[in-house]
Amino acid sequence: MTLLRSAAAATAALGLLASSAAAGGMAPPVEMAPVEIIEDTGNASSSAGLIIPLILVALIAAAVSAED
Repeated sequence: MTLLRSAAAATAALGLLASSAAAGGMAPPVEMAPVEIIEDTGNASSSAGLIIPLILVALIAAAVSAED
């Protein structure tokens, strides 16, 4: 009988501890202003992407002509 009482007391203590750990509610949502993302396209040009490939072609052509 004492084992049953101690088990009941332990269960009650664990139940009280578990309920106090879950006390409280959800925090209210944080409202933030929307952020606009602006992409800067003023400095872009179509010939800027051609410079590096042209340099690479010139280097390859120079290396091929030097091997002969």
